[in-house]
Amino acid sequence: MPTTVGRRTDRLAEVSRVPRGVDRRIVVRVGVVAAVSYAAWLAVGAFGRPYNFFDMKIYHGAVLWWAGGNELYDFVAPSTTLGFTYPPFAALVMLPMSWLPVDGAGFVNALASIAALAVVLAALLRPIVDRLGWPLWFTVAVATPVALAIEPSRETLGYGQVNLLLFALIMADLVGLRWRAKRGTHHETADSPLARFVYSGAWAGVGIGLATAVKLTPALFVFYLMLTRQWRAAMIATGTAVGVTLGTFGVLGAESRAYFTSVLWQTERVGAADMTANQSLAGLLARLYDSIETPGLLWLAFSVLVLALGLSRALSARADGDELTAFTLVGLTANVISPISWSHHLVWVIPAIIVLADAAVRRRDASRRLPPRGNGMLSANGVPTLRPPIWYPTLTGLRHGVGALGLYLLFLISPIWPYEHQLPEVSHYQDGLFGALMENSLAIALIVLVAALPWRPGAEPAFYPERLARTAPLAARR
Repeated sequence: MPTTVGRRTDRLAEVSRVPRGVDRRIVVRVGVVAAVSYAAWLAVGAFGRPYNFFDMKIYHGAVLWWAGGNELYDFVAPSTTLGFTYPPFAALVMLPMSWLPVDGAGFVNALASIAALAVVLAALLRPIVDRLGWPLWFTVAVATPVALAIEPSRETLGYGQVNLLLFALIMADLVGLRWRAKRGTHHETADSPLARFVYSGAWAGVGIGLATAVKLTPALFVFYLMLTRQWRAAMIATGTAVGVTLGTFGVLGAESRAYFTSVLWQTERVGAADMTANQSLAGLLARLYDSIETPGLLWLAFSVLVLALGLSRALSARADGDELTAFTLVGLTANVISPISWSHHLVWVIPAIIVLADAAVRRRDASRRLPPRGNGMLSANGVPTLRPPIWYPTLTGLRHGVGALGLYLLFLISPIWPYEHQLPEVSHYQDGLFGALMENSLAIALIVLVAALPWRPGAEPAFYPERLARTAPLAARR
């Protein structure tokens, strides 16, 4: 009898050990997610600013004013000189939030933005975690609060802005282009016509078109699609933007005429160019000249140069099979050349950090696969292969890893605010050269990224040209 009891006890212990081990892993991962989320919350409190849905109050007040029978673009927020600056289609989309109190609208926008960011991160990280064998849910659960802590995300949520939602629309088209390149993998086995249509990627371009109709700067992505001869996506994006705008004109003719003939050209409605929050090239030049206005001809000349550089590098990234980096370069270029790019507009540093981190991992993994010294193996051209020094795998990709970490820390700490100055009361050189560099640090980082962000040949192509097929075997080593 004691033997039987002992066997039952052993069996129960053996059975219980398996689920307990699985539960422990889940508990540990949930604990890590909770710890990272709490650390992100503390970082926002330490490096962020006081947030009270300032921009959402303007949007909410404008649509309430408009719903009350007043002219949309005549609205001026109390105690400010700011009004509604988006196209009429954006006002139409925002109109339902007039049914909510302003704080309620802000929280709904924040929740929708967080969900959109999580979905985007899942799409961007999936090819990476599949290659590395990491669980997707855990990676996204960690990456989301990490991404929410940096300047563009926390400012977007705290001010009640729409940047993460527009970012998600554009990234949806990137996913659609990927699915189009892989057509036959998913959509032919889908259960319903709708699912087959979604997985076909035939709709790619709709997101960019909608984003352009809400905010004009995403139009640069349409130009990029044309340059890369992605004609279908370019035409869908153009058709969506034009169709939505014309449809809005048919419903809101007076508002549309007011916006495109007058409001669009009133740059003073959004604030002075030299304001610290404006981290575009125009803001950088205005602060360097210690002037409220940007030197126009100088800005135009440098903008054309940055535009040519950013688009040419985006075309090269796509030609080598890295559509994510190509999209990122276009987004960063739009941030740089736009007359106004508030710090909450700079969401394109999120995929830039992912690209840099993945480049570091890829290069390190590739170096570890090199054959050992003296093994008699020959390379493709008959030259004996040699083992690199023992420190080579450790240092390979180090600069990309350091770049990713440094970029993240820069946008986490956001050193522009301790050195914020406002003309004419205080010169932008009040704190000397170091203070000027800090006040312009995010703009400088954007320009450096446009000029130097690496791409990963063959990483995530949205098409499969002959050139990519030839370079694919060497992609991991480049």
